[in-house]
Amino acid sequence: MDIEIGSNLYRNSNGTIEVEGVPQLQLTQHPTSGALLVNFALFDLNGRMLAKVVDSTMMFNERRAYELTKTDKSVSMKEAESGKILFQFDVKAPDIVSLSRGEFHTMKGHLFHVSPTGYLLMGRATLLRLKDLRAADVGGHDQHGVLKIDRAAL
Repeated sequence: MDIEIGSNLYRNSNGTIEVEGVPQLQLTQHPTSGALLVNFALFDLNGRMLAKVVDSTMMFNERRAYELTKTDKSVSMKEAESGKILFQFDVKAPDIVSLSRGEFHTMKGHLFHVSPTGYLLMGRATLLRLKDLRAADVGGHDQHGVLKIDRAAL
């Protein structure tokens, strides 16, 4: 599967996106229907889990603060009160999935921001602009096809 994050395309991924050593996102497609299936863990600034999505279904949703919207070709999650988009995944072609926009914290409390032109991983005191870097520049793929995004790799 190819994954597009902002304007960056990562080819031949197994669908797992590991951010700072934690598999935070996993994408697959249902074998018969082709529906997009997303696994996602949402954390707060202190690394506490706020919500969990398994196979595009909300499994844990603290205080019902988040809303999940899905079709066969897209899955998005937003804050119920503010409407802020946490992630927006769309199937662009049979084997290409796009994360076109979103903003969420990693388990380490860093903010991960995605826009149509790129993505940022922001620490508490630093801002790392990762736009236009190749996968190899930010950790690359491991032998199993896991896309690794890590501040330490810079």
